[in-house]
Amino acid sequence: MLNSGMSAKADPARAGQPGASTSLDAYLPNHGNGGYRVQHYDLDLIYRVGPGRLEGHARVTAVATQALSRFTLDFAGLRPTKVTVNGKAVRHVQRGKKLHITPPRALSDGGMFVVDVRYVGSPAPVSSHWGEIGWDYLEDGVIVASQPIGAPSWFPCNDHPSDKATYRIAVTTASPYQVVATGVLESKQSSASTTTWDFRLSQPTPTYLVSVQIGRYAELSYGTVPMMHAAVPARLTGMFEHDFGRQPRMLDEFSRMFGPYPFEQYGVVVVDAELDAPIEAQSLSVFGSNHVDGRRGSERLVAHELAHQWFGNSLTVAQWRHIWLNEGFANYAEWLWSEVSGGAAAEVHAHRAWRELAERPQDMRLADPGTRYLFDDRVYLRGAVTLHALRLRLGDDAFFALLKVWTSAHRHGVVTTDDFTTLAQRHTPWPLTDLFARWLHSPVLPEFPRRTPGADRE
Repeated sequence: MLNSGMSAKADPARAGQPGASTSLDAYLPNHGNGGYRVQHYDLDLIYRVGPGRLEGHARVTAVATQALSRFTLDFAGLRPTKVTVNGKAVRHVQRGKKLHITPPRALSDGGMFVVDVRYVGSPAPVSSHWGEIGWDYLEDGVIVASQPIGAPSWFPCNDHPSDKATYRIAVTTASPYQVVATGVLESKQSSASTTTWDFRLSQPTPTYLVSVQIGRYAELSYGTVPMMHAAVPARLTGMFEHDFGRQPRMLDEFSRMFGPYPFEQYGVVVVDAELDAPIEAQSLSVFGSNHVDGRRGSERLVAHELAHQWFGNSLTVAQWRHIWLNEGFANYAEWLWSEVSGGAAAEVHAHRAWRELAERPQDMRLADPGTRYLFDDRVYLRGAVTLHALRLRLGDDAFFALLKVWTSAHRHGVVTTDDFTTLAQRHTPWPLTDLFARWLHSPVLPEFPRRTPGADRE
């Protein structure tokens, strides 16, 4: 949906604080926690659709990055019933959207520890600048949209994009419902009236990209490497197969341009409700019924969400200020798909976007848009035009070579704007300092970009 930044290896902990409790993200300082890094989340969830009741057991395996006499997890709206650290019951208190935990003895710097939290309640989305975000309700099921701060609405976590971990997610619910979660379905076991769905997510993943979807869906599968699957209301399957029918070719084209697809599979869920915009998750995208019309009317969004698997999901921003690295790239992927699939060239789309930007207020710096403008349309459009300007400066050969190196060098890692601009400069003898200063750091929209004379083309 989404100052020099934190480096790809930086720890958000505040050095010297034995109980660091907040991240160093200036945009969302109350989300994320210092003092440790999570390695793995193991989630067992039992959900009753009718009353909307959730029973959860989260096992969080982490490594302390400093000595800790206390620490916090992000957790909102649910009630912890038991908390242990390394198997021993501990003091804990929930204040606001933080679960404060005090182990019986301080955790040593560099030591691994395991936090078990059992909890119950009726999940509710978290209020934010961008509306209600998190675990939410359909007429007959569940939709989870965690970006950027919704994950604590359904499990205790370190809710910051730079702290990527692996996951196991098991969901037990009534058997008539299908569960789709981020990751690969490892097993599905039914007993009496319920079914347990067990998923594994082995690639490092930030909390905001973890999702669970519950509903009455028809299952579709297509493609083999990677396997592509979908969960769709039965009445929409015919139109879905037409509207999303070019997705396998889209994945092939993006793999050619961006490098190998970074996950084992790709899934799509179409919920039986209208959504303002699709929802991105790791190896999964969620669309509304309004995005299926039988005329491929939302195909640009299909391209946008697929592109996020490279830009945003495999390569994740180290801090939210770098959001253009997610949205600008995904928006430019829409134009690239148009270009290779018989639609308008990226140049045409860039001209249209530039004209639209020229009519908007000139009060946002792309590389640091501020919390208010985190998901502003200008981040998407100006980010894409910036990439087009870079493409014209480098030439097609160097530009697409840069994209492949970018995705391979930082595969399943975290990235900053400085990481990208430094790498881009290595792909051309032309100086890029002025281009990036004007497009990334100045609020004033530059003139429409022109191709550099002599730049190579494909």
